[in-house]
Amino acid sequence: MSWDSYIDNLVAQTKDASGTAHSDRACIIGLDGGAPWTTAGHPMALKLQGAEGANIAKCFKSREFNTFMTGGIYVEGEKYQFLREEDKKTVFGKKKDKGALTMQCSKTAIVIGHTAEGCQQGNTNKGVAVIAEYLESLGM
Repeated sequence: MSWDSYIDNLVAQTKDASGTAHSDRACIIGLDGGAPWTTAGHPMALKLQGAEGANIAKCFKSREFNTFMTGGIYVEGEKYQFLREEDKKTVFGKKKDKGALTMQCSKTAIVIGHTAEGCQQGNTNKGVAVIAEYLESLGM
């Protein structure tokens, strides 16, 4: 089964009333170790580099986000500023002129959506939540 269709679904969920998608890239990684579930070959794939997936997974697995607070969140080689976390399962980040990140975990995965600069992160939050909650409903 290819998880790449979930990227398309997530991006589609971020569209506003005018049909503009507010998320431009996304990926899903495993909660245990941060291995990619989606492929880097998808045109809207968020491509984690090196230990980025493992570092994100480690924070979510422990529900301890001090590493993000003190050192930032690294995605695609860029350092995003930690904004906040909600309920120990959702994290938000931002980088000036580079957009924003929304990350939410389910039982076994972390769904990561990127908001394009100038777009509304709230729309991306909705798209990420739809996918994460769907995975949760499947026990994943």
